Amino acid sequence: MAKAPGPGIAPANAPAPRRRPAAVRVRRAARTVFLYGAMIVALIAILAPFAWLLISSVAEPVDLLERPLSWIPAHITFQRFADLTVGNTADDSALSFRAAFINSTVIASTVTVVAMIVGTLAAYAFARLRFPGRSWLILAFMATYMLPPIALILPLYQIMSSLHLRDTPLALIIIYSSFVTPFVIWIMRGYIETISPELDDAARVDGCSRLGALVRIVVPVAAPGLASTALLAFLLAWDEFLYALIITQTNASKTLPIAINDFIGRHGVDFGLLATGGVLAALPPVILAFAFQRYIVAGLTSGGVKG
Repeated sequence: MAKAPGPGIAPANAPAPRRRPAAVRVRRAARTVFLYGAMIVALIAILAPFAWLLISSVAEPVDLLERPLSWIPAHITFQRFADLTVGNTADDSALSFRAAFINSTVIASTVTVVAMIVGTLAAYAFARLRFPGRSWLILAFMATYMLPPIALILPLYQIMSSLHLRDTPLALIIIYSSFVTPFVIWIMRGYIETISPELDDAARVDGCSRLGALVRIVVPVAAPGLASTALLAFLLAWDEFLYALIITQTNASKTLPIAINDFIGRHGVDFGLLATGGVLAALPPVILAFAFQRYIVAGLTSGGVKG
């Protein structure tokens, strides 16, 4: 009687495992090399301007004007950072930059809060309620967001002038909220639709109103989506340039993009101050992104999962 092979031992007459043809292995290796090479090229193309921005912010003017350009400056200084943040109180450009930094922080934060509150309420209504014209109304909101800013400059300028709000932070808060809120509605509507309506039904059975279900159930579940949407809304208000350029004239309402643009003079450009201002302007969004990284990643990855 033939003895059965032990565990893990193939029978003597078992076919040998098939090996992949060499051509298949070569194609897979070539595809992997191509993908990694393309990724490296993309990273270099994306990160190189930021690296040069950092280098220019600490390099002396003589290093920025030398040819050929060097990625490692011979002279490094942090004086520009000190001048724009804590020192050089007699310099108008430094004072303007600090005032603009405060203005941008207040305006962007206020716009984010307003847009998130109004946008989340509207998004919940669009996602859960059924009413006539629902589809057309959401498209109308998005149409206002997609209008080119140059087409709205003149009417908005006239409206703010008639309301005596020109050259005030309130004017920018109103204008920014008008196009950030539709963006929040569109993003949060899609995210809330991924949350099971049964959670709302269970809350309403327990005695919650629609608003109570939103606050107690939907908002905690949608926290990752809220965090990522809030960051994007903050960036939209923080980086806006055209409306601020037309509406503001003095340090009382100028924002950071306008203050950085003022470093470009009629007869010359201070590349060092431009780079330093750019680095300082990029710090708040970067800090927020790192602080809420866990929620942002969760919001971006779970938004496409139905359930």
